[in-house]
Amino acid sequence: MQQRKLGPFQVSAIGMGCMSLSYAYDVPPPAEQSERVLLAAFNAGVTMFDTAALYGYGANEELVGRVLKPHRQRITLASKGGMAGVTFPDGIMRVIDGRPEAIRRNCEDSLRRLQTDVIDLYYLHRFDKKVPVEESVGAMSDLVRAGKVRAIGLSEVSAVTLRRAHAVHPIAAVQTEYSLWTRNPEIAMLQTCKELGTAFVAFSPTARAFLTGKLLDVGTLHAKDIRHGMPRFEPANYAANLKLLPAYLAVAREVGCTPAQLALAWLLHRGEHIIPIPGTTSLAHLAEDLAAVDVKLSPAVMAQLDTLINQNTVVGSRYSAQSQSEVDTEMF
Repeated sequence: MQQRKLGPFQVSAIGMGCMSLSYAYDVPPPAEQSERVLLAAFNAGVTMFDTAALYGYGANEELVGRVLKPHRQRITLASKGGMAGVTFPDGIMRVIDGRPEAIRRNCEDSLRRLQTDVIDLYYLHRFDKKVPVEESVGAMSDLVRAGKVRAIGLSEVSAVTLRRAHAVHPIAAVQTEYSLWTRNPEIAMLQTCKELGTAFVAFSPTARAFLTGKLLDVGTLHAKDIRHGMPRFEPANYAANLKLLPAYLAVAREVGCTPAQLALAWLLHRGEHIIPIPGTTSLAHLAEDLAAVDVKLSPAVMAQLDTLINQNTVVGSRYSAQSQSEVDTEMF
């Protein structure tokens, strides 16, 4: 597997987003299937595994920690705090809390679930707008000094927030959604990361399955699938977006790769500091995704893709108004 730089680490050019093994889309697979996928990724050369306290309210960290513990010294383990499940009388709810005491508590909980003494890359999952980012990152810097975290990252922030945080402690990585159909990082974040030596970790690199060419009917999504709450996946909007697929699929055929591989290859070609982290519950899809490192795209094909699918051709917002209010990213 090709390698890319992420802070003090050299990691596989394609990492693995572990969220879907426990949360968010369809019914999570049986534990045995999830274990097979994680170990297959490791055996195929993936060295960066991304989880969070929020995913499955701790279940995903427990899964990743248990399965990858024998290989702990050979992987870069990333998790996130500052947004976690909190138990209330009427159930568990997602809470954004960037206070230093919350971040310290989140980290201790994650260390326990991950069965490790140190988290290689610890992200602030959401910038809590009630708490100065300098305070949140200061607490994370304390975790580095205490030997509980090796490097710090931020998720779903703006370039301005990144610079503020970086002035307190070096930020090894910023993670946010990036694909052909989510181009917001191109406003300012990609260039800022490049200037600061910060890796850019792209989640949902195949546009939550749109760019695989396999999701043709949003009516087939599971009732609790988080895409139901995303405007781009509303039936009318998605029907409009499907009109972009035939030309995109034609490019994939011309290049000689699958649609998912084309989406990942486009990201890899956008910059050496970009590391996509596709997620999957399928061994076949995992092998398909990882083969994208060998797909070569000419400048002409890159330009063709840029023109075909972008912020002006995609219908619908990335997030609902509520979810958008919780992030700090630039918007077109």
